[in-house]
Amino acid sequence: MEISNRVGEAQKVLGQGRNLLQSCWSTVKNHCLINGRISSSRLDEFQLVCYELALSTAEITGAELLLEYAQRLRSKASNPGAEMMLEEKIAFTFCSEILHSVRSRLAARKADFGLSSTTLNTALYSQETENFCDRYLRSQSLEELGRSLLELDGRTGDSLLDEEKTIMVESFRKFAEKVVVPLAEEIHRKDLIIPDEIINPLIELGCFGLSIPMKYEGIQADDQEDNLGMIVVTEELSRASLGAAGSLITRPEIMAKSLLRGGTEEQKQDWLPKLAAGDPLCAIAITEPDFGSDVASIQLKASKTEGGWLLQGEKTWCTFGGKAGVLLTLARTNPDMSLGHRGLSLFIVEKPSSDGHEFNFTQKEGGSISGKAIPTLGYRGMHSFNVFFDDYFVPDSGLLGEEAGEGKGFYFTMAGFSGGRIQTASRANGLMQAAYEQALEYAKNRKIFGKPLSNYQLTLVKLAKMACLLTASRQFTYSVGRLLDSGNGQMEASMVKLFACKSAEWICREATQIHGGLGYAEETPVSRYFVDSRVLSIFEGAEETLALKVIAKTMIEQAD
Repeated sequence: MEISNRVGEAQKVLGQGRNLLQSCWSTVKNHCLINGRISSSRLDEFQLVCYELALSTAEITGAELLLEYAQRLRSKASNPGAEMMLEEKIAFTFCSEILHSVRSRLAARKADFGLSSTTLNTALYSQETENFCDRYLRSQSLEELGRSLLELDGRTGDSLLDEEKTIMVESFRKFAEKVVVPLAEEIHRKDLIIPDEIINPLIELGCFGLSIPMKYEGIQADDQEDNLGMIVVTEELSRASLGAAGSLITRPEIMAKSLLRGGTEEQKQDWLPKLAAGDPLCAIAITEPDFGSDVASIQLKASKTEGGWLLQGEKTWCTFGGKAGVLLTLARTNPDMSLGHRGLSLFIVEKPSSDGHEFNFTQKEGGSISGKAIPTLGYRGMHSFNVFFDDYFVPDSGLLGEEAGEGKGFYFTMAGFSGGRIQTASRANGLMQAAYEQALEYAKNRKIFGKPLSNYQLTLVKLAKMACLLTASRQFTYSVGRLLDSGNGQMEASMVKLFACKSAEWICREATQIHGGLGYAEETPVSRYFVDSRVLSIFEGAEETLALKVIAKTMIEQAD
């Protein structure tokens, strides 16, 4: 079959899946309408349906974008009629896997999705779809794909990045391999703070200014965001270590975007150059012990006092909260809880930097701030803190947007979080790449019953599926990064975060499994990748919250 015909076939069966999902979203919407408006309480009765539809929609979107990627590569080929390229095999295989996954999910609860057997069979169990999936999901096909990957040193295809982004990738990969990799295991095993040997060179490379316009001493163009640049840098740093490097630029990026969205010009002039210079380092204090994803219910109290505000209460999961010299803190400036998120404001809270697992500082005014690191399975190096504010004084200039920003903290925070979500997807990609490389290398060198592990069919199938997920996630992330650069893609950022983080957990699990008993030992990096991967689906928007409150909400609103 001609390549163009195969592409057309893939597009057709994916389109059938997309149309069926649209029908399911419309069914949910009709169930949840009361007097022409979507009822939140009614929607809560469809949480499982919405979660599975959101995941399926993310998977179909990823497959469509991977197919577009393969088409772009084909259009660049010197001989368009040549045999199938590796990237095309990966794309067709991934599309088949996703179709199989989606139809199995929908078939398990047809009535819940408003589907009849006839509708489901026509859309996703047609002979055309069966033939397409069978062609690429046969054990022989998966084995052949896995075998073709063995000599590629972890590569899964052309990145299709331009020259500028390719140079960024190469520069940060060299830095990560030379500086971060030798320190990563010790930082993880001994639960150390990220050392200056990593932080200082990253400051010199301009890492902390990636999301800050040049007019504020960053390296981003004044008139154009560069999410894609941030994505490729984050991926390379995360490939070396999620906790010791890959997450360093997340917090300054969130704070910078919040400042750009809501800060006064004076605040931008003051704080953005500091963030770009990594002096001080920053952290984000949003989550509370009883309120994480439910941001509108946050209770940390900010009371007006002469010349400023007094903060009283507790924050948790404040990553890098000890080392940071400034905390971007969401607090309730209006005690009326019925206002929800409209009663929240965002504060720039300065504090001394500390390298320890605990800190305690008392102001001359008498207020204090203290913190204690939370022991975690992985993601070590940055340390996440419980932080306690006891009438901690913040001057009026520390209220983001000053008087005009009061009550708008939620919106300013969300401006930063979309970038945090796409960046988390890129962190997942870096972790997946590292796990895949380790699994590939170990499989080629480890002998079982007299022959390399990589000679066994099951190993080859695992490697093929890992490569498909990794490639799809990477190209999905790049595509959403470009969307964000054009001023769109807010919902898609949540989609790719959901997809990439679930993929990372599976790939890191499989890499550990390929290593057998050695994978469970701390002497191999894959054990670190495995525990690090678990946090990805939790922070920067838990997967359930993204699925139900962002993706499902948007898809239902857009449904006919």
